Amino acid sequence: MQEFKPVLCSKCFKNEGLKLDAKKIGKENNDKCPNCGLNDGAKLDQELTARLAHRFFVRGSFNKTNFGGAPVIQFNQRQETSIDVSNSLQKDIHLFENTIDVGFFYYGPRLWMVGEVEPLKSLQKPSERESIIQRILEEYPNHKFTKGSNFYRLRKNPNSPNEIEQYDSPPEDTEGNGRLDSNELKIMYGSQDLEICIHECRVTVEDEIFFATLAASRDLKLLNLTEVIHEDTTEFQSLDLAIHMLFLAEEHSYEITREIAISAHKAGYDGIIYPSYYSLLRTGSIPFDTIYGISIRKIPDLEEHAKSQIIPNIALFGRPIEEGNVNVECINKAILNQVNYDLQFGPAKY
Repeated sequence: MQEFKPVLCSKCFKNEGLKLDAKKIGKENNDKCPNCGLNDGAKLDQELTARLAHRFFVRGSFNKTNFGGAPVIQFNQRQETSIDVSNSLQKDIHLFENTIDVGFFYYGPRLWMVGEVEPLKSLQKPSERESIIQRILEEYPNHKFTKGSNFYRLRKNPNSPNEIEQYDSPPEDTEGNGRLDSNELKIMYGSQDLEICIHECRVTVEDEIFFATLAASRDLKLLNLTEVIHEDTTEFQSLDLAIHMLFLAEEHSYEITREIAISAHKAGYDGIIYPSYYSLLRTGSIPFDTIYGISIRKIPDLEEHAKSQIIPNIALFGRPIEEGNVNVECINKAILNQVNYDLQFGPAKY
């Protein structure tokens, strides 16, 4: 095992965010810091110092666009520092420059990272949308959700929490306002991940929470949009990245995702497995992760890693309980005992 050789500690930094992040990832010991001379800071070697720089300046400057997103700042050992940061960060920047021999600069991302993906652009144009949706139905796999398979559906502040009907899709006269439901197609939303249900329902401490454990009463045919599909294309022509970005986008994407649901229903599917909007929050993954500017979704050896970043949700068409496609196994009350936040930090000015 390589010897751990500290070069900095959490007490070396002036910026509070850097101090807190360094304390989180550094190693606690009572050795004297070779830089500041203090004993009680969390120690960083060169590898951890580079990791801290990436967490704070790269991930901490991530800018989400309508579809996709990219960091504003990058660093390497070939460029000098050229970013404009607050005075309080100047001394910390010099620490990184002197310790790991890097410069910080404004990053010009490859344009696919900010939504310049041809199938995604076509989905945004009503005149071109149908042909891309047909590709989705043809290129994404079916998933057989077998009889007896369980998932959860959560309700907050229900009028009658023990009534089975409360856990079905909303009644026919209820206007759809979710990612996939519409006046034309009702949706039962659920997940096999109970914590994702909590996020999706935007639960607060004041809410009373109840969840039903549901089971398929027959085999269900679902369109699986969480798969990484194999394509012989660049990121700019990737249908896989288009769907990935679409389901991590906010409400401006709903018109498109609702049409995908309607088309899947007409094609004979019972529902869709789709990426949760809260996947990255749940898994702690880097949004639209790349290696040397290449999406990790395009690297075969990283396929399983890319899939692990996504939490699947289940959307069943119609009113599955009323129609007999899903049974309610049991209903429980859920109590929020504790919420933990995993924080990291970034510069306020750049």
